[in-house]
Amino acid sequence: MKKILLFSFFLLLATSVAAQDIPQHISYTRIYDFLDELANEGLIELNSAIKPYSREFISKKLLEAQDKKDELNIRQRKETAFFLNEYALEQDKLPEDFPRSWKTDCLQVGLIQPAAHYRDDNFRARITPLLGMHIWHNNKGNITKRWFGAEFQGMIGKNLSVYGSLRDNSMTKIDGDMLSKSSYLNDQPGYQYKEATYGGDYSDSRGGIKYAWKTGSVGLVKDNIVWGDNYHGSNIISGRAPSFPMLTLNLKPAKWFELNYFHGWLVSNIKDSSYYYIGQDDKKEYRMANKFIAANMFTFTPLRNLNLSVGNSIIYGERSPHPAYFIPIAFYKSLDHTLTKGLGTENQNSQVFFNISSRNIKHLHVFTSVYADEIKFSRFKPDEKQNNPISYKIGANLTNFPLENLSFTGEFTHTNIINYKHKIPVLSWTSNDYNLGHYMGDNSRELYLVLGYKPIRGLDLKIWYANAEKGNEYDYLQSNIKQIISQPVMQDIIWKNNAFGLNAVYEVFNNGYAVLNIENSHIQTFEPASAAIVGEKRMTAQEALDYFTPAFLQGKNTTITLGFSFGF
Repeated sequence: MKKILLFSFFLLLATSVAAQDIPQHISYTRIYDFLDELANEGLIELNSAIKPYSREFISKKLLEAQDKKDELNIRQRKETAFFLNEYALEQDKLPEDFPRSWKTDCLQVGLIQPAAHYRDDNFRARITPLLGMHIWHNNKGNITKRWFGAEFQGMIGKNLSVYGSLRDNSMTKIDGDMLSKSSYLNDQPGYQYKEATYGGDYSDSRGGIKYAWKTGSVGLVKDNIVWGDNYHGSNIISGRAPSFPMLTLNLKPAKWFELNYFHGWLVSNIKDSSYYYIGQDDKKEYRMANKFIAANMFTFTPLRNLNLSVGNSIIYGERSPHPAYFIPIAFYKSLDHTLTKGLGTENQNSQVFFNISSRNIKHLHVFTSVYADEIKFSRFKPDEKQNNPISYKIGANLTNFPLENLSFTGEFTHTNIINYKHKIPVLSWTSNDYNLGHYMGDNSRELYLVLGYKPIRGLDLKIWYANAEKGNEYDYLQSNIKQIISQPVMQDIIWKNNAFGLNAVYEVFNNGYAVLNIENSHIQTFEPASAAIVGEKRMTAQEALDYFTPAFLQGKNTTITLGFSFGF
């Protein structure tokens, strides 16, 4: 049997159709926005509920658009050619029009556009330096973020790819606070800081190895992912939490069906009192409790440009990964009942989610996504006071209508009480204490509007408005859960932010950016008017302000952000 399996494996390697799968990180928002625009115009088909896309996938979609260049406007043609140069290795060639570069038949090294590309019959590789700085300024002072590092991408043979990146980051702080913290209600990426008097440092290392074929891929990676259509933070998996290691599987055996699955190792930040090392002086050095996640998403395409996605997930805290949760097509809540119910112990934390995306009307993308932590259909009755802990998002993106290069985006997110939370803290929908879902957390809502204009290749201008509100903060107490979920959603607004701004991003050359953002925000907090209940985290207005908002952004502010970067 072992010989048969081994032979089958090597036969698979020998007969696989050439394919590569290096993920394009979600921070390269310009390429993701451009692919959305092409899909809205009906030039390509796109399952935008699952990100990141692979670089080869992006290259193929750009080539599809180039084949329809007569349907592109002048700016779109230039953007397509510009992006195709970024993905030249995926087309089995070296980039063209590289300024100040040294080039041979298989090697190209650029200086002004810093990057090195290599290509031969069996190996393609790319190394790029990473360097950047953002400065935030308002009447409270300045906060500076700097980073440097390098990124490597390699394609070996026809099917194997490896990639990795390392960024060393530092951020200054004001009044003891930096911009990113797990309790703060903003969409700054989450990191595990090593704090110092001047601010904090962190190291961000991502990478992985993948094997791909024509209809799918498998991989072991440490990266950020996004599940759920969105333009301002997904309510399923947003990618805001620090990257975590995972096993991934993607299968697309037919045009009308796609499966995405991963099993991840999360960071609980919760001490396991029974798991420790013995250090000097017999001191016990406690370790964190284990925390895992398994999730799948099935996407069906009954009509061109209509994607219906459904999936489920589970967060579990066993001593070691459980083989049952490596089954990619399982309904994990049912497995959990089989594995734990007989002991009379508490189940693990399971979820279900849905996503609908339609681009059936030219220029228009409409979508909705639902994340359900728990559903009891009896709670949907009109006279029922208890609320299901669910989150939903509805939105639309209109491009190149009524005018070319103009776009409009509208998005509304609503999340009920104790969604994303669990009575056992290690089972909450978090990693490194950052919510895996929407940055506003539970008992919240947000309206987000954007008017965008792209006058020339590489320049993206946006005028945006956001109204975000947070209701009473509750802990998940099993002893009082019925009363907690019977409270009116957003009964008291304890935190509110009205913000609008202007954002300009110019990609001078591939992965070379200049950024300007001017934001006027008014962040307020309020004392709850209703009576307190058991399980409510009661805070004064100032306590809520400090808990949810960095000192730099409290109150009324006009904040100017300037930045440049090589890489993103």
